[in-house]
Amino acid sequence: MRKLTEDEKYMKEAIKQAKKAGRLMEVPIGCVIVYEGKIIARGCNMRNTKKTTLAHAELLAIKKAAKVIGDWRLEGCTMYITLEPCQMCAGAIIQARMQRVVIGSMNKKAGCAGSVLNILEEPRFNHMAEVTRGVLEEECSEMLSSFFKELRSLKQQEKNTNFTDL
Repeated sequence: MRKLTEDEKYMKEAIKQAKKAGRLMEVPIGCVIVYEGKIIARGCNMRNTKKTTLAHAELLAIKKAAKVIGDWRLEGCTMYITLEPCQMCAGAIIQARMQRVVIGSMNKKAGCAGSVLNILEEPRFNHMAEVTRGVLEEECSEMLSSFFKELRSLKQQEKNTNFTDL
């Protein structure tokens, strides 16, 4: 068995966060932020749990990392995220001056690190992040696919149960 790369090691930690979200019946998206070889913040999708659009894994982790560092600037930090960030999160990543972003799977419908837009590497902004894509992509994609498959199945069971109650 080959040894995990550093990017794979930290992406595994992001995947743990995504699985935590999944257990809460949230879309399984997870994130960790690393500074000087140490995880300083973790986040998982909590939109339904916290009842706010702002509870994306990336935003929750950025808030925690800023508190640890004591500054809103997260220069020198690397974010590991299981799914390509949306426009809101990509904007926050740039605003936070994140040095590097490592992405598991891409999001063809809403991703803003190269799929729909590429906010993270837009040269017209005052900051750009270095981006690495496709780290443990299969594992990250499968986790999302399985979640939505299970969710559809649960909704169908609920629909069938309600129908038989009539």
